[in-house]
Amino acid sequence: MAEKNILAYFKSPEEAEGVKAKLEVLRAIDISIDRFSRYPGDGVEHIENPITGDITSLADLTLGADVSSRSAGILTAVDPGASGLSDGGQDDPVGRDILLTAVMPEETHEQAIQVIEQAGGML
Repeated sequence: MAEKNILAYFKSPEEAEGVKAKLEVLRAIDISIDRFSRYPGDGVEHIENPITGDITSLADLTLGADVSSRSAGILTAVDPGASGLSDGGQDDPVGRDILLTAVMPEETHEQAIQVIEQAGGML
């Protein structure tokens, strides 16, 4: 049985979940839904004093990036949004930060693409 992969981007997890249910009816072999961001980690979960705290990067303070090394901190601090002088175009990939990845049988691949497009997904 031949398989084909699909990567589709959505604006909300609910949109992707709705498509997932429909793809399962079309005998999807594997489906996953993930949120992605241009910043590493899951974000900072605690508030630190910028004067006395152990701040890894400007991006840690202004963008909530979970920076794991000095080099990563320097790279993320270069983002226009980190300075506070720009929002840096916060609508990551045109507001579509939910990725649905599906492995479909070749015979239902075209139907799956139609389902995704009708639901507002971007391929």
